[in-house]
Amino acid sequence: MASKPKQLLAELSHPGPHEVVRGNLALVGLPGVVFTPRQGLGLPAIAFGHGWMQPATRYRQLLHHLASWGVVAAAPATQLGPLPSHRLLAGDLLTTLDIITTVRLGPDGISVDPEKLGLAGHSTGGGSAVLAAAQSAGAGDDARPKARAVATVAAAQTFPPATEAAKVISAPGLHLAVDGDLVAPAVGHADAIAQAWAGPVQLRTLAKSSHLAVTEGRHWSQLLLQGKPQRATQQLTKALFTAFFLTHLTGTDKYLPLLDADVKRAPIEVPEDEEPAA
Repeated sequence: MASKPKQLLAELSHPGPHEVVRGNLALVGLPGVVFTPRQGLGLPAIAFGHGWMQPATRYRQLLHHLASWGVVAAAPATQLGPLPSHRLLAGDLLTTLDIITTVRLGPDGISVDPEKLGLAGHSTGGGSAVLAAAQSAGAGDDARPKARAVATVAAAQTFPPATEAAKVISAPGLHLAVDGDLVAPAVGHADAIAQAWAGPVQLRTLAKSSHLAVTEGRHWSQLLLQGKPQRATQQLTKALFTAFFLTHLTGTDKYLPLLDADVKRAPIEVPEDEEPAA
C-alpha cells in the first residue's frame, strides 16, 4: 500500500538509514565540504550553492540529512565576499560535481554515478545552481557533468539572470519560495525562475518563514539580511529536497505522493498558464 503524503513527510523529516561521513573538498583543491554515506557504489550526488555571504557550514544539517538518505552532498566554499561572481560560483558547482564523481570518497571506496547528479542552492547560490544547470544542459557529451534535477530555496536573481538560464533547462526543477521574503521576493525571483523553466517544474511557497530561515547557527550577516534560522523551514526543506532528489536521481516512485501533494506551510503554487478554468 502506498504511503500517504503526511507519512512520507514525517519519514523524510527524520535522518535516513545511512551513517554519514564528512569530508573536506580542500584536500582535492577546492574549498568546501562534502557529506557522504559511509559506504555505497553508484550513489546519486548533488552540489549545493551557498547564499550571499553565507559560509557553506551554515547548511551542514541539510547536507548531512541528504547523505543520511544516500545522496552525496557537497558545497563549495568559494565566492564568499560581498561582491561574488555568480558565474564563477556556478562553475565551482560543476567543478564540485566533477570532483565527487572522479575522486575516491571515503575509506570504503564510495562512488558516485555520473548519470545521477543534481544541483541545489539557497538565495544567490540557488540562482547560481540554475546558471550551472544551464551550462551543463549546453555542454557536449564529453564535457561538463549533466544535472538531472535542480532544487532551490529562497532563490535570488543573479548576473547573468537565472531567469534567462532557466529557459534552456529541461531537467526537473523544484523551487521553494519564501512568503514575505524581503531579500528575494518570489515575484521577481523564485516565481520568475519557475515561470521561465523549460522542463517540468514545481513552485512551493514556505509560509511563516524568512530569507535566512534555511540556514543554521549564528552569523554576522543576520544584521544585514532578513530573518534567522527556523527549524520548521529547515525540516520542510530537508524532506522536500530529499523526496525530490531521490525521485529524480534514483528513479524511485515511492515519494511521488509527497511531491504531488500540498503540504502544510508549503503549498504548491499553480503556474499562471495552468490556472483552472472558472
